[in-house]
Amino acid sequence: MTEQLGLDRLLLVVANDPWQKSGQRAVSPAEDRFVLAEALAREIPGAEASRLEIDRGGPSYSVDTAEELLARAGARPVEFFLVVGADLVGELGTWHRAEDLAALVTLAVVSRPTGDATTVPPGWRAVRIDGPRVEVSSSEVRDRLAAGEPVDDLVPREVIRCIRRRDLYAVGR
Repeated sequence: MTEQLGLDRLLLVVANDPWQKSGQRAVSPAEDRFVLAEALAREIPGAEASRLEIDRGGPSYSVDTAEELLARAGARPVEFFLVVGADLVGELGTWHRAEDLAALVTLAVVSRPTGDATTVPPGWRAVRIDGPRVEVSSSEVRDRLAAGEPVDDLVPREVIRCIRRRDLYAVGR
């Protein structure tokens, strides 16, 4: 992805409080998700895990993160891409300050092997990226782990080690 988009850096930003999920389903603690993001970043050239939203605290809104990153960039001309799965594109209108976010970023819409072509809402700039040819969602991975089923062909080895070390998702129970 870094090469496809010509990125200098790819930040894997870990939400402190993913407000659209909180209260809807169980969410792993932010520190656990950060350690997993660090493990994943070691597998992706040019990627790094970011604590930006964790350190800011409170609900995590992508628009706040984009504004903070732009402020840090100062006068340097930059283009920010917000990487989202194609399955999230239909929900963009429900995001906090969606119109402001649309003005700040270009969406990098990652396709899923089983997904249909997604129409990007008006007002958003977008590019499409072919995602990994893995036909499974993160929820399915967590379910498989909880059931004691293998995920070795779906999840990088270092991430699996991290999940086991932290005893996440009922692995090894």
